[in-house]
Amino acid sequence: MADESVENNEESTGAEAPKASAEAEGTTAVATDESAASAEAETSGDEATAEAAAAPVAAPARSIEPDIQFVREVIGAGGTDLKKCFQCATCSVVCNITPDDHPFPRKEMIWAQWGLKDKLVADPDIWLCHQCNDCTAQCPRDAKPGRVMQAVAKMSIPSLSKPGFLAKGVGNPSMIAIMAAIPLIIVGLAVGLLGHFNPPRGEIVDGKLEHAGQIVYGQLLGHWSIVGVFSTFFVISIIVFAMGIRNYWVMMKRHATEEGSPVTGSGAAQVGPVISEIAVHKRFGKCDETKDRKISHLFILYAFVLLFLATIASTVFTDFPLLWGGTGSVSPYPTISVVKLFGYSGAIAGIIGIGLIMINRFKHQVKVGLGSYFDWLLIIVIALLMITGIGSAAFRLGDIGVLAYPTYFIHLSLVMFLFIYAPFSKMSHMVYRATAMAFARTAGRDTPM
Repeated sequence: MADESVENNEESTGAEAPKASAEAEGTTAVATDESAASAEAETSGDEATAEAAAAPVAAPARSIEPDIQFVREVIGAGGTDLKKCFQCATCSVVCNITPDDHPFPRKEMIWAQWGLKDKLVADPDIWLCHQCNDCTAQCPRDAKPGRVMQAVAKMSIPSLSKPGFLAKGVGNPSMIAIMAAIPLIIVGLAVGLLGHFNPPRGEIVDGKLEHAGQIVYGQLLGHWSIVGVFSTFFVISIIVFAMGIRNYWVMMKRHATEEGSPVTGSGAAQVGPVISEIAVHKRFGKCDETKDRKISHLFILYAFVLLFLATIASTVFTDFPLLWGGTGSVSPYPTISVVKLFGYSGAIAGIIGIGLIMINRFKHQVKVGLGSYFDWLLIIVIALLMITGIGSAAFRLGDIGVLAYPTYFIHLSLVMFLFIYAPFSKMSHMVYRATAMAFARTAGRDTPM
């Protein structure tokens, strides 16, 4: 053993000797080269100066100023494991709906770690992400990219929908009491000024008593009062959304230009194809981990479509005739009527859809989590909206006034909640996701479905 050790040391020394000699020779060579270079520089200074002047000027370095507070907010908004990401790109590889030329969510994870808020807010991919959470389930570091994308999308809303403080309030659990109180106060003022907190049974129509002894919700708050008050807030919500869409489109175009891919066009030509795709939820069908979300979301989508059709039917059969001087149909409508059929069908579809969403949340919680407060706020509001809608009809038919009127009041307040906060809540994803899809098509970077 000792002999072997000596031999190894001798071999090592023998190997190091040539190396040291070579290093010495290299040092001499470098010194010689430097001397030659110095002499050459002295004799050809004018030529070097001329060449330097002719050389292209390097572009100035671009300063990146990370927003550390934004990183903290992303972590606090649900991206708690953001810093675990080590950029392996597994998330982008396993995503079935990411575009080939701009794959997500890897780049969004980089930007979020660096605190590049402006790039993220202007990024269409944060809304193109459908939170399938295939990336979260497959992430080797459990960095939960899906949750980070969702957190960033939530945090971009104040930059799109104005005033931004409402978006921050809706997303803050400590503000829920104030946020809930606002629609309750508005509906309460409407009832106090335009209706009756202790409504009489029946109603007077054209000088005659109709529905004698029956519960008539129009006595709590009249038809035209509801139309006036709720239409006002609905229109305001539409205006806020329209301004948000414009802001988002401008941001995305500027971002694309900075990336070297300028985009022209308003995207109006893509509205039809985008609506057609949303109508069947094609992208949800591409999800692996949470593919069953497609059915639940379709139920919710068509629940709102049916309820909207009920409103349209009410307008056609009541509002237009009354505006034209006719009598029209007076609420409460018969149980078998177009308005009620749309309304009941929408409520039932909504309860089924929201029930499936809740079931799926718990079903997939191990791999993708239960979701954030931001998610559950909308889920609970929609669930209560559907339950109070059906409850109002059931209590009226059962002639239980002590429950009917409070339930109807809460139902109206929940509708007002959606109207006021739609541009600032999770509900806004329907509008901004559709806008991102239209932009992706316009820019030619959409993923074929």
